[in-house]
Amino acid sequence: MLRRLMPCRPAASHAPAGFRHASTLLTACAGLGLLAACSSGDRSDNGLTAPRNHLLAEDRGASGGDAELKGGVNAYLWRATLDTLSFLPVSTADAEGGIILTDWYTPPAAHDERFKVTAFILDKRLRSDALRLSVFRQIKQGEEWVDTPPAPNTASDIAARILSRARKLRADNGNRDS
Repeated sequence: MLRRLMPCRPAASHAPAGFRHASTLLTACAGLGLLAACSSGDRSDNGLTAPRNHLLAEDRGASGGDAELKGGVNAYLWRATLDTLSFLPVSTADAEGGIILTDWYTPPAAHDERFKVTAFILDKRLRSDALRLSVFRQIKQGEEWVDTPPAPNTASDIAARILSRARKLRADNGNRDS
């Protein structure tokens, strides 16, 4: 009766220990071989399969006709945006995608309101329509932060300062676009 109450061990294999390990290794190698056989595609010099982006192959971008995706943004707009928004804590900045996200900023004179800005640089050319800003404002009511619209001209005022700074940076560089 005591035997039934004791934990039961799996039955030991009759194969020698070395054979069991070799068998496990052989099974693992066969599995990897099958997995490698499943991948298809062009291989690069280092033997890795090149990624295939089916979605990107069909995406023709905002222009509707470009077959290749092009990254990068206008360097003057990028630098001017970072300079102008430098008083805000930057949460994310992606120069290839042209996105700058700030974290919440509370002005020293107003402890019951805070601001956040999202900037999108949409073009490689220095143009006013290549910059899109969103300004978010919250005010504190009790212990809660409540979304409140900013003044209507806040985003346009910030955009005007960014564009002015970008034009100055370009002029300082001899009006070159590179």
